[in-house]
Amino acid sequence: MRTLGSFLFALQQQAQGESVPGSSSFSLIEIIAEASPIQKAVLLILALFSITSWGIILYKAWAFSRSARQSASFLEVFRRSNKFSEVQAVCRSLSDSPLVGLFQSGYAELTAQLRQSTPNGEPPGANPKPGAARPTLKSLTAVDRALMRASVVEVNKLEKRIPFLASTASVTPFIGLFGTVVGILLSFETIGQMGSASLAVVGPGIAEALVATAAGLFVAIPAAFFYNHLTNRVKLFASEMDDFAMEFLNIAERNFT
Repeated sequence: MRTLGSFLFALQQQAQGESVPGSSSFSLIEIIAEASPIQKAVLLILALFSITSWGIILYKAWAFSRSARQSASFLEVFRRSNKFSEVQAVCRSLSDSPLVGLFQSGYAELTAQLRQSTPNGEPPGANPKPGAARPTLKSLTAVDRALMRASVVEVNKLEKRIPFLASTASVTPFIGLFGTVVGILLSFETIGQMGSASLAVVGPGIAEALVATAAGLFVAIPAAFFYNHLTNRVKLFASEMDDFAMEFLNIAERNFT
């Protein structure tokens, strides 16, 4: 029994001594360092996609948060003011809100029409002064068209750079798959040269090949998630602009027609 125990203990010590270098040889950093030039190029391309995507995500998250805050402030001023000229005065300080561009476009069209019917050419207010000649709009449809054009412009601004996330989500898995295919081909070439298909020969090449696929998914998944999230935010902004346009038209129709 003592002899058997000593033999098993020796085997255990030998296995522990061999497991340490074996595990360190398959670290991720060493796998990338020993990868082929094509696989390194694939990983570099994926890294550039990832850096650009995260830059867009962080910038858009900050910009949308700022736009939402300024839109809330603008709506508060718009609904509290009695004249459009008072609202126009605060537009410069709230320029990041898409509602500001919408208001300025509608206000410019409104002013152009009302100046033709106002002798002194003063800018119109939401409520005309008592006793003054009531200015009238020639075409409420023209104001509506101006608001629609401004809405399209503002939505395009909000959507700027977001399609890159969709491209990243759809392209990077295929780039990673290309790196994996190249790695597997090189592994088969190594098997042919070594004349052996043991795990020691095949394992490193397969590990290098699968790193490219993992990197592609690592880049694509966040890009797909935030593309859907940011697109939904743009839809909410567009819905808010539609509501504001209807409110603007109601005020114009009530006071100037």
